[in-house]
Amino acid sequence: MSEAAANDGNWRRGLRRQLVQALVWGAYVGLSLLQFNTLGGWHSGLLLIALCLGVGLWSGSELLRALALRHGWLRRGLAALAWRVLLAVLLLAAAIQLLIAVLLLGGLALGVLTMPNNHADYSLPAALTYWFNTGVMLSIWMAFWAAIRSREEARRNELARLRAEAERRGLELEALRARLNPHFVFNALNNVRALILEDAERAREMVTRLSNTLRHALLHSQRPSVTLAEEWAVMCDYLAVEAVHFEARLQLDLAMASECAAVELPPMLLQVLVENAIKHGISRVPGGGCLKVRAQPVPGGLRLSVENPGHLGAGAEDGAGVGLSWLQHRLMERGPAARFALVQSDAQHVRATLDWPQ
Repeated sequence: MSEAAANDGNWRRGLRRQLVQALVWGAYVGLSLLQFNTLGGWHSGLLLIALCLGVGLWSGSELLRALALRHGWLRRGLAALAWRVLLAVLLLAAAIQLLIAVLLLGGLALGVLTMPNNHADYSLPAALTYWFNTGVMLSIWMAFWAAIRSREEARRNELARLRAEAERRGLELEALRARLNPHFVFNALNNVRALILEDAERAREMVTRLSNTLRHALLHSQRPSVTLAEEWAVMCDYLAVEAVHFEARLQLDLAMASECAAVELPPMLLQVLVENAIKHGISRVPGGGCLKVRAQPVPGGLRLSVENPGHLGAGAEDGAGVGLSWLQHRLMERGPAARFALVQSDAQHVRATLDWPQ
């Protein structure tokens, strides 16, 4: 949404709010005048009281709203919200009644206003009653506004959650499509065909590993988490398929600490790092190289590291790729304790490191 559109929307909402305010407090002034006329007849002092109450309550409610929004009262606990609203209501009610008293008593003293019996009752019980009634009106308005605002905030949060979920699902779908890349499947099938006559046993093993890899790709979104041992097995199947394709260009150095095997993590978390290393490292370096994968415990969680030959450059290795975009999204969902870094470890190698908290 453009800034102009946002400003126009804010202006329209502000106008609607002020129209509602005018209707509410205008009706309050009208009812007050009817009540005053019934009890004491028509007097200019009573008209002043009604108008000042309407304008004061309108202004006070707007000030309450501004304070609540500026200082985030609705995001606080119930007790913190209650005492802030109570204090603000009491002060504003006192200010409104003080203004009315000054104008009314001054007008009576100057003879420009009239009241029943030309007297305004400002005994202590009467003054406390005026103050209490004004505070009640402000409190009722604040309760209605807070309820409406909280409902709108809940709707916005739900919409934001749904948008984030849709974005995550979209990234997962794109990552799934990337994993089912026809080039990967075609290369694997061609390699199987070549192996059938040369090494039937190895061809059968490759079919099994390819099947495992594709099954995992299709079913990954149906489980919220898997153990590292399960993810490691899928990675090994994937690398076995790629090893047939790259032959001597792909050497493997894999190590997982035994105490990490049962750690829970989202499906594909390790797989994305490995696939990124193959696609943007091994496949682009003439002669290939060694792919090193490590899983080791760290205080508070698990550390995964994947190192491959290559150089950081524009494109997916800078975080623009679908897989790494999905990975960054999952890290944001997990919180600040989940960290990812992709660095040029030396002149010839790139290392991806991911810390996943438990």
